[in-house]
Amino acid sequence: MTQIMPATIRDIKAKTGLSLATISKYLNGGNVLPENKVRIEAAIKELHYEVNEIARGLVTNKTRTVGVVVYSVESLFNGTLLHYIGNALRKEKYGILICDSCNDEGIEAENIRFLMNKKVDGMIVVPVSRQSGFLQPAKDAGVPVVLLDRSLRDAEFDCVKINNRTTAFRAVSLLLENNHKKIAVICADDRNEWTGYERYLGYLDAMEQAGLTVPEAYRRTGAHSIEFGQKSMRELLRLEERPTAVFMTNYEITLGAVMALNESGMRCPEDISMLGFDDLILSHLVKPQMCMVVQPMKEMSEKAVEILLDHIGSKKEEMPVEIVMSARIAQGDSVARLTS
Repeated sequence: MTQIMPATIRDIKAKTGLSLATISKYLNGGNVLPENKVRIEAAIKELHYEVNEIARGLVTNKTRTVGVVVYSVESLFNGTLLHYIGNALRKEKYGILICDSCNDEGIEAENIRFLMNKKVDGMIVVPVSRQSGFLQPAKDAGVPVVLLDRSLRDAEFDCVKINNRTTAFRAVSLLLENNHKKIAVICADDRNEWTGYERYLGYLDAMEQAGLTVPEAYRRTGAHSIEFGQKSMRELLRLEERPTAVFMTNYEITLGAVMALNESGMRCPEDISMLGFDDLILSHLVKPQMCMVVQPMKEMSEKAVEILLDHIGSKKEEMPVEIVMSARIAQGDSVARLTS
């Protein structure tokens, strides 16, 4: 059986009559004459030539690969971000390496080292850590990093996110406008996740502006997880003086809270009103339809890719940029208007 050898750059030379230097320049992303570009592309198609990315990377010092690190691939929120990031990178002919940090700072640091060894051109990170030490290898090597959804407090990196504190303030204000005064919150605490804590501060801002004191029993702070949302909602529903409304600060917490409500036999909004975060699958499946804060996930992902590719293309600005996008509140039927 005769084995067909893969086409080489010399085959393209024979087919086009162009020099190896011209063909190599085109294959490595350089500019060539339009008519030469047409001839090379036609030869590539006819010969089924495939670029040796490893060899090209040795020449250009670029792999056309971006590493994306998320805190958990189990999270539907992260899965949606990955979908949009992947689409945006594909349009620019970049590959993607996905790493799952499993909500563990140690694994997150290992992921950064892994991607450095893979010679990625840049990274987009949805971090677990609150401190920036885990990104030091990338910083030392000059590998650009863009943070998405979550910022870090002790160092400056480019970041794309929403204004979490203001968004939470607006969400709780909607509950207040519907005459709710006994409003509980289920959110991340300062030790676990800064984004969630910012949303908690927005909740407190709204309650303080309304002149309301928040009982400790209404403050359920911990981790952004389904389990914590479910446990916290169970506890709130058992209170002798039950809240009339609950604000949940991320998708997993919202899902867990809905599960707890369903198992309790109580009804929303007749027994308790609910306002959640991230309009993913949940709000379209449960009845009544949930009132949800909606983040511009597609736009955030695409902007993160744009900023990163600008860095890779040596268009980096002197100072890191922070892009803050607006979220909206999708109206549903899960918030009742109280008469008194």
